[in-house]
Amino acid sequence: MNDYLCIAPDVKLGTGVCLAKFINLYGCDVGDGTKIGAFVEIQKNARVGKNCKISSHAFICEGVTIEDDVFIGHGVIFINDTYPRATSSSGALQTEADWKVESTLVCRGASIGSGATILSRVTIGERALVGAGSVVTRDVPAGSIVAGNPARVLRLAETPSSGQHQGPLPSGRSRKLKKSRRQPSANRAAAAFRP
Repeated sequence: MNDYLCIAPDVKLGTGVCLAKFINLYGCDVGDGTKIGAFVEIQKNARVGKNCKISSHAFICEGVTIEDDVFIGHGVIFINDTYPRATSSSGALQTEADWKVESTLVCRGASIGSGATILSRVTIGERALVGAGSVVTRDVPAGSIVAGNPARVLRLAETPSSGQHQGPLPSGRSRKLKKSRRQPSANRAAAAFRP
């Protein structure tokens, strides 16, 4: 093992994976052709797909699944516990038996900008784009651009299946267009952004 890499023996690395120095990987799966930047930690039971780019200082915790062709910007943080506590009700430090991992899914081709925080129990849809510094608290519809704290839908970037750019939505018509262009799997995500 390289002096600058901390990769546990239980890590499954695909072919052609490019690893920067100063990374910490344990109990995770990383797909073929993925590039992982410096100072990245990927915990056990996390999965990163093929041809992804994980930029420096990202934290991918247990319970996160990142599908193929996903971009994760610098300093992106994933959360896997809605109500974190240091100690149990008895006052003892919590162990794995005291809480349940909450999963997160980042779908194929999505991009997450630098410094974003992704809370647990959310799905970021196919080819969606999360703006830098955003805090994602709800599902992100496929093909949409979201930004802010909490992250809100700004517009559709493209239709998820065709990859065609859609441009800004006409004023006053965004809700109707978002609803009509979403994929069936995005029903729950789009409903979460309705007032």
